[in-house]
Amino acid sequence: MFLKELARRALMATELGSAWLCYRAHPLHEDGWVRSCKEHRPIDRAGNPVPWITYPAIEFLSRRTRPDMFVFEYGSGASTLWWASRVERVISVEHDPDWARRVSAVAPANTKVLHIPLVPEEPYVTSARTQGIGFDVVVIDGRRRVECVPHAMAALKPGGVIILDNTDRPEYESGLRLLAEAGFRKIEFVGLAPMIAIKSETSVWYRPGNCLGL
Repeated sequence: MFLKELARRALMATELGSAWLCYRAHPLHEDGWVRSCKEHRPIDRAGNPVPWITYPAIEFLSRRTRPDMFVFEYGSGASTLWWASRVERVISVEHDPDWARRVSAVAPANTKVLHIPLVPEEPYVTSARTQGIGFDVVVIDGRRRVECVPHAMAALKPGGVIILDNTDRPEYESGLRLLAEAGFRKIEFVGLAPMIAIKSETSVWYRPGNCLGL
């Protein structure tokens, strides 16, 4: 027993020991990051789909989401299935026809995946606004994100919020300015996301009286 403990302490004093500890326990393992890297898909520890956003944002949203919410997504995938298991209705727009078919094939009945190509006439970016209903949450995590921002704002219910991923990227700064100028406040969630080993930022944009209680 003494030799075993001595060997464990020696291992922990090395970089290899630190890597082993991160792999075996605590957030990286419990949140599913290790498994998501192995299988190269955004999943939790049990293999269930999760959004490809930062883990702090996932944790926050999982506690604030309500079953009566309507959600619109720019960009479909594992997040579509995650939202569908938590809210009343999900509509997701996808530019890739093969991917849209794959997501539709496994999506539940409360989900609609729209295939809209990226063409100059703008139907992709306007799709949140043209559904004829208001949304509690609009997620911008697909293509042409800056162009989607004004239409996402127009598609919200009075207490609606916008979730914008990768807001640490400089190319989205003009979209962030639009939201700020429209009176939205921002809360940032920085950390690891499924499958990747670098930190990124997911932000939630909200106004007073919003559906997430911010």
